[in-house]
Amino acid sequence: MPTAKTAPYGSWKSPITSDLIVAKATMLSDIRIDGDQVYWLEARPQEQGRNVIVREGPDGAVTDVTPPGFNVRTRVHEYGGAAWLVAGGTCIFSNFADQRLYRQRPGQAEPEPLTPEPSSSQASAGAKGGGWRYSDGVLDPRRGRWIGVREDHSVEGEAINAIVAIDLGRSGASAGEALAGGHDFFCSPRLSPDGNRMLWLAWDHPNMPWNGTTLYLAEIGPGGAPVGIRIIAGGVDESVFQPEWSPDGNEIVFVSDRTGWWNLYAYDIAAAATRPLCPMAAEFGMPQWNLGMSTYAFAGARRIVCAYTAAGLGKLAALDLTTGALQPIETSFTEFGSVRADGDRVVFRGGAPDRPTSVIALDLQSGRQRVLKQATELLDRTEPRITGYLTKVEPVEFPTTGGKTAFGLFYPPHNPDYVGGPDERPPLLVKCHGGPTSSASSTLNLGTHFWTSRGIAVLDVNYGGSTGFGREYRERLRRNWGIVDVDDCVNGAKFLAERGLVDAKRVVISGGSAGGYTTLAALAFRDFFQGGASYYGVSDAAALARDTHKFESRYLDWLIGPFPEMEERYRERSPVYHADRLSKPVIFFQGSEDAVVPPNQTEMMVEALRRKGNAVGYFLFTGEQHGFRQADNIKRCLDAELAFYAVQVFRIGLTF
Repeated sequence: MPTAKTAPYGSWKSPITSDLIVAKATMLSDIRIDGDQVYWLEARPQEQGRNVIVREGPDGAVTDVTPPGFNVRTRVHEYGGAAWLVAGGTCIFSNFADQRLYRQRPGQAEPEPLTPEPSSSQASAGAKGGGWRYSDGVLDPRRGRWIGVREDHSVEGEAINAIVAIDLGRSGASAGEALAGGHDFFCSPRLSPDGNRMLWLAWDHPNMPWNGTTLYLAEIGPGGAPVGIRIIAGGVDESVFQPEWSPDGNEIVFVSDRTGWWNLYAYDIAAAATRPLCPMAAEFGMPQWNLGMSTYAFAGARRIVCAYTAAGLGKLAALDLTTGALQPIETSFTEFGSVRADGDRVVFRGGAPDRPTSVIALDLQSGRQRVLKQATELLDRTEPRITGYLTKVEPVEFPTTGGKTAFGLFYPPHNPDYVGGPDERPPLLVKCHGGPTSSASSTLNLGTHFWTSRGIAVLDVNYGGSTGFGREYRERLRRNWGIVDVDDCVNGAKFLAERGLVDAKRVVISGGSAGGYTTLAALAFRDFFQGGASYYGVSDAAALARDTHKFESRYLDWLIGPFPEMEERYRERSPVYHADRLSKPVIFFQGSEDAVVPPNQTEMMVEALRRKGNAVGYFLFTGEQHGFRQADNIKRCLDAELAFYAVQVFRIGLTF
C-alpha cells in the first residue's frame, strides 16, 4: 500500500468531485404501495430537476410511469409534497408547469387533465403562483372523486386554502368543490375505510404545523359534504401529525406532542376517548415542511410499523396495539421516512452515514431487506472506488450558552492518500441546516465528504430549535432566532477546537435558507468565523416578513416577534443593517424564481458588502427556486464555495 503523502489540510486531491456527485444522482421520496407493486418519486437533477413517478413491478422490473414533458411536483406551501397518489395502477398527480391535476391510467400514453387550465392572466402569473395548486389527495371511490388540499391563488391578496373534492367523471370541468374551509391551512384529509367519515388537520396564522394543529372528525352527509364536524385532538399549543384510520375504522391513530414529545395516540370513536400507545422520550413525528409525511403505517389490524428519533438518530420498530409492546426492527439505517406497509411487507425511505438514501422493502416475517433504489450507485462502483474516502460521523454534545447542551454531527477529515502536517489542525466548515425547525441529516451526503476528503472537517449543528430532541429543545429558538442558533454554532466549533480537533483560526460557516440567515448573523454579530457561504439566506428579517409566501408569512412572529410591532427587533437581528460589522469574505448563491426568500434579499446584502469593500461572490441561477435542483447548478455551487474558501480564507493551493 502506498505511503500517504503529507500535505496541508484542505489541499488534498479527492476522487469525490462535484461531477461525480451530480452524475446520475437522484432524490427519492413519497413511496406508495399499490397491490403487488411499489411506487416512489424520483427527482432527477440531470433532467433539470424533473420529478418522475417510478414503479417496481412484481417481477422486479423498474419503469418510469410519468412520460417526458411532465414534472410531478406541487407548489402548495411552496415546499410541496404529496403531489400524487396511485390506486389500481392509475396515478393522479400535480404537474409542476401548470399546477393542474392529471390522471394517467395504465397503458395511457398521455395523462388527461382533471382540473381546468389556468386563465391567461393566471398563467402569466405562474412564477408568482397564479391559479390553483393541489396536494395531499386521497381517492373517494364510492363517490368517484379526488379529495385533497387546494391552494387558490386566483384571488386577490393571500391565497385561500381548503379541502376540496374533484369529480373524476368530469375531467377538466371544475377546480374543486370546497368541503372544509375557514382556516389558513389544511392537510391530511383521510377517509374511513367504509367512506362514511373523514378527518383532517387545520391550523391558523401565526402557527406553523409544529406549533399547533387541530384534528377534525366528521361524518360524510348524503350530498358528500362533511357534517357533524367535531374536534378530537390538538389546538394552538399542541402539534398533531399524520392522523390515520385503523383498518377496521374504529380508531384514529395520530402523533401528538402534548407531553413535550411527538408520541403515538389512538382515539376510540365509540368511546370518544384517547389513549397513549407508547409513551417515551422520543419523536415519532416530524416538522411538516412537506405534505404527506409518514413515519408509521398499519401492518395488519393491530400492528403498526413506526420510525422514531432518539438522541438525534432514527430507529424502526413494530408496535403491538393490543399489548403496547414496542419491538425494535434491526436495520443498518439511522434515518427513516415515507413509511408504508401492507401486511408483512414494509417499504420505507432509509439512509445512514455510510449509506445513501434508498427505497427499502422489508419482510417482517423473515426480516429480509431488499434495496429497490439508491439515490446514487457510486458506492458500488469499482472505478473510481470512493468508499475508502468516506469519513465516519461522530455525534457530539457540547456545552452552550446558559449552561445548556446542544448537539451536532462531526465529520473529521479523511483521505487514505494524505495526512496533515504534525503541527497542523484541519480547517472546519460549520453547516447550519435550514428550517430553522428541522435537523441535521444522518444520511450519507457526498457533499459532506467532498469537504472531508480534501482535509476540511465538517460540523453539522443541531442548534436549539432543531427537531428530534423534544418540544422544549424546539422552543429554545422562540423569539431567539439569530441568537440561540448562532451561539450554538460558535460554541460547537469552539468545543472541537478546544479538543485539538480543528484549527480555531480557520473556521467557516455555511447554510441554506434559514441556515443562510444563521450564517450571515454569525458573521455579522460574532467575531469568530473567518468566512461563509449563504445559500438563498435571509438578510433582512423585516423584508421577509413583508414579502414571502403564505405558509411562512407569520413564522417570524414565533422566531423573532410580532411584526410590525417589534420592527426594531427585526432591524437589530437583520444582517443587512449591520453590514459594517461584517468584515469577512462571503459567497452567495440564489435562485431567480425563489418565492420563499426572493432574490432582492440576497442582492441587498451583496451590494451592502461590495460598497464597503468586502470580498464577495454572487451566483444567481436562472429558473431555480428555493433549493437547487439542476445538476449543473449544484456542481457550480460546490466548486465555487471550495474555491472561494481556498483563496479568500484558507490561503491554500487547490486541486479539484
